[in-house]
Amino acid sequence: MVNKYIFILIIFPIVVFSKPSNDEIYTLYRNSVLDESMRLHVATFDAQNGKETHSYNMSNCMIAQELFQNQPYVKTKFWCEKGKFRK
Repeated sequence: MVNKYIFILIIFPIVVFSKPSNDEIYTLYRNSVLDESMRLHVATFDAQNGKETHSYNMSNCMIAQELFQNQPYVKTKFWCEKGKFRK
Protein backbone atom coordinates (compact mmCIF):
# COMPACT_ATOMS: atom_id res chain seq x y z
CA MET A 1 0.00 0.00 0.00
CA VAL A 2 2.83 2.39 0.86
CA ASN A 3 4.48 1.63 -2.48
CA LYS A 4 1.29 2.69 -4.25
CA TYR A 5 1.35 6.10 -2.53
CA ILE A 6 5.03 6.59 -3.27
CA PHE A 7 4.38 5.73 -6.91
CA ILE A 8 1.51 8.26 -7.08
CA LEU A 9 3.60 10.96 -5.40
CA ILE A 10 6.37 10.48 -7.96
CA ILE A 11 4.28 10.02 -11.12
CA PHE A 12 1.56 12.64 -10.50
CA PRO A 13 3.85 15.71 -10.73
CA ILE A 14 5.51 14.31 -13.85
CA VAL A 15 2.16 13.84 -15.58
CA VAL A 16 0.77 17.21 -14.49
CA PHE A 17 3.81 19.27 -15.42
CA SER A 18 4.64 17.46 -18.67
CA LYS A 19 1.58 18.73 -20.54
CA PRO A 20 2.27 21.19 -23.34
CA SER A 21 1.38 24.82 -22.75
CA ASN A 22 -1.57 26.43 -24.50
CA ASP A 23 0.90 28.11 -26.91
CA GLU A 24 2.08 24.68 -28.06
CA ILE A 25 -1.39 23.18 -28.65
CA TYR A 26 -3.28 23.38 -31.95
CA THR A 27 -6.92 22.59 -32.64
CA LEU A 28 -8.49 21.62 -35.96
CA TYR A 29 -11.94 23.04 -36.69
CA ARG A 30 -14.43 22.87 -39.53
CA ASN A 31 -17.56 24.74 -40.44
CA SER A 32 -20.94 23.29 -41.40
CA VAL A 33 -22.45 22.94 -44.84
CA LEU A 34 -25.60 24.53 -43.43
CA ASP A 35 -23.89 27.29 -41.46
CA GLU A 36 -20.52 28.60 -42.64
CA SER A 37 -19.99 30.60 -39.43
CA MET A 38 -20.21 27.48 -37.26
CA ARG A 39 -16.98 26.26 -35.58
CA LEU A 40 -16.99 22.52 -35.02
CA HIS A 41 -14.18 20.75 -33.17
CA VAL A 42 -12.44 18.03 -35.19
CA ALA A 43 -9.22 17.30 -33.29
CA THR A 44 -6.80 18.71 -30.75
CA PHE A 45 -3.05 18.31 -31.23
CA ASP A 46 -1.45 18.41 -27.79
CA ALA A 47 1.41 15.92 -27.94
CA GLN A 48 4.47 16.53 -25.81
CA ASN A 49 7.62 16.36 -27.95
CA GLY A 50 10.32 18.20 -26.02
CA LYS A 51 11.69 21.36 -27.63
CA GLU A 52 9.86 20.52 -30.86
CA THR A 53 6.37 20.42 -29.28
CA HIS A 54 5.09 23.60 -30.93
CA SER A 55 6.22 22.77 -34.47
CA TYR A 56 5.22 19.10 -34.07
CA ASN A 57 1.63 19.93 -33.09
CA MET A 58 1.33 22.77 -35.61
CA SER A 59 2.58 20.69 -38.54
CA ASN A 60 0.39 17.71 -37.62
CA CYS A 61 -2.66 19.98 -37.46
CA MET A 62 -1.83 21.50 -40.83
CA ILE A 63 -1.29 18.08 -42.42
CA ALA A 64 -4.65 16.86 -41.07
CA GLN A 65 -6.31 20.06 -42.30
CA GLU A 66 -4.98 19.51 -45.82
CA LEU A 67 -5.96 15.83 -45.86
CA PHE A 68 -9.51 16.58 -44.73
CA GLN A 69 -9.89 19.58 -47.04
CA ASN A 70 -8.59 17.80 -50.14
CA GLN A 71 -11.01 14.87 -49.98
CA PRO A 72 -13.31 14.63 -52.98
CA TYR A 73 -16.72 16.27 -52.55
CA VAL A 74 -15.86 18.01 -49.27
CA LYS A 75 -17.82 21.26 -49.04
CA THR A 76 -16.87 22.29 -45.53
CA LYS A 77 -13.78 24.33 -44.68
CA PHE A 78 -11.11 23.09 -42.26
CA TRP A 79 -8.61 25.26 -40.39
CA CYS A 80 -6.16 25.16 -37.49
CA GLU A 81 -6.05 27.55 -34.55
CA LYS A 82 -3.45 27.88 -31.83
CA GLY A 83 -4.66 26.79 -28.40
CA LYS A 84 -7.19 24.43 -26.89
CA PHE A 85 -10.72 24.03 -28.21
CA ARG A 86 -12.86 27.15 -27.88
CA LYS A 87 -16.54 27.42 -28.77
